[in-house]
Amino acid sequence: MLGRLILSYPEASRRAAGLLILALVTFALYQLDISSAWISRLLPSAEAWLGENPATSRLVSALLIALIVAANWKALRQLSRTQQIVAVWVELFVLLMLFFYSFDLSFAFIAKKIGFLVTQGVVTTLYISAISIAIATAIALVGAIGKLSNNGVIYGLATFYTSLFRGLPLLMQIYIIYLGLPQVGYVIGAVPAGILALSLCYGAYMTEIFRAGIESIPRGQSEGAAALGLNPSQTMALVILPQAMRVIIPPTGNQFIAMLKDSSLVSVVGVWEIMYLARTQGQTEFRHIEMLITASMIYWILSICLEYGQSLIEERFGRSNVR
Repeated sequence: MLGRLILSYPEASRRAAGLLILALVTFALYQLDISSAWISRLLPSAEAWLGENPATSRLVSALLIALIVAANWKALRQLSRTQQIVAVWVELFVLLMLFFYSFDLSFAFIAKKIGFLVTQGVVTTLYISAISIAIATAIALVGAIGKLSNNGVIYGLATFYTSLFRGLPLLMQIYIIYLGLPQVGYVIGAVPAGILALSLCYGAYMTEIFRAGIESIPRGQSEGAAALGLNPSQTMALVILPQAMRVIIPPTGNQFIAMLKDSSLVSVVGVWEIMYLARTQGQTEFRHIEMLITASMIYWILSICLEYGQSLIEERFGRSNVR
């Protein structure tokens, strides 16, 4: 019955669906107890009425926000896809900045501290992350080959490694390496301990990514390489891995971004990376939220750079699939 009505009256059904969605959004905003203070800022003359009618003012606020969202959606529909993407990014970024502005931040304090945060914290974070990424990639490749091996000893070593380091929290791994190795006579610094923990942890996750990527290549590719006289090492390096990279890169890029953010955990052993400096610099004048937001924005910018690099690499290895 409902399907027949929709097919018989498509325009009326579309409008009814739009009104229903508008009502649901208004109801959701009302239940979230959205403040109507923003209306009094736009219309100071309505401040008294809003104060006298709190329930009605909440409903009016929710309805106005829903109408603004609906009008914005309709306006975005008139743009091209590229323009829509740019407009959405700009709108959401402005809303995010307004959200931060509502915290009554001290921008003078941020301006005074951001230089040190970048020159010391960002450099240390990138240094730790870059070395950890390189080591984790090498570990993952070796681990993936080990998990594909027919040798029971090698397979056992690879599976035990991935099970252990995927099963332990990264923070615990940092503590065990930093505090545990000196118990057996090997004293390790905070930065090497952080790099080793990140490398071993993410190497275990990336091992499964590399294994899945290698196994995604049809067996016929290996057989064809063998028929051409290539040995197993040449087959892996020249035939299998170049094709598998198209499958490996997207999830590996996600792991790199996660590693960049998880490098903040090495601050627990006193490494002067972004998060450590954000905490310590914020304590000097009890401006914690300013430093934490600044650190968050720096991590976001670094993640965007990694995302862009990932997209370039994906494009490079995906050229064979372009029709």
